[in-house]
Amino acid sequence: MGIAGAPPGVRSVVVERPDGALVAWLTVENPAKLNVLNRALIGQLTAAVEPLAGAPDLRAVVLTGAGTRAFIGGADIGEMAGLDPASARDFITALHRACAALRALPVPVIARIRGHCLGAGLEVAASCDLRLAAADARFAMPEVAVGVPSVIEACLLPGLIGWGQTRRLVLTGEAIDAAEALAHGLVERVVPVGELDAAIEAWLDAIVAAGPVAIRAQKALIRRWERMPIDAAIDAGIEAFAESYRGAEPKTFMTRFLTRPR
Repeated sequence: MGIAGAPPGVRSVVVERPDGALVAWLTVENPAKLNVLNRALIGQLTAAVEPLAGAPDLRAVVLTGAGTRAFIGGADIGEMAGLDPASARDFITALHRACAALRALPVPVIARIRGHCLGAGLEVAASCDLRLAAADARFAMPEVAVGVPSVIEACLLPGLIGWGQTRRLVLTGEAIDAAEALAHGLVERVVPVGELDAAIEAWLDAIVAAGPVAIRAQKALIRRWERMPIDAAIDAGIEAFAESYRGAEPKTFMTRFLTRPR
């Protein structure tokens, strides 16, 4: 939850669960300012995410914000107000790099969302594989209200909520609550605030119970599907299915299934 008075930062902790699985928890810690992302925090987020890509035993990542008021409340408007075209390009490219690092992780990334998830925060959440929100969460893309368009990973929104709802969010800056976000497909599940961590653990239980090689192969295949026409995506899936049998995991997990107590 962050330490009162501590300087802003991004905390990365790899936790060994009771089942022995390793899960990384990343926390954006700037609660006094709704965890908004300034240049330093954007760089720290990227620096925290990128090394996880090379962790062979990692099974999942959970990304959250410190405190109870916000997941990430956007990018730092105080910094953005002083940008010029060159520095604006650098700022937004750095933010894209952080989002791209999340998308490139070979294991599932879960966004644990409480409170405000705005602008850059919603782009970060969209870059995760799964989004689990508390009932107090609120979502918006308010960039046009401060004179700039929504860009970079905002381009993922049509794949989640369709073009109409994307236009609504980015052209009006309107905020929606967690229930509406769920109805539109912006998040995968909404739970009462007190049940948020239990729901995260339930998803982690399901992920770590599955074949670790299969999970990584599935995420890689999903990323390929995003860029492929249907016929090519099917061919890629056939190849991924056949390749999975080069290892022992299918036999091990299927034997376990077939010999389970009934």
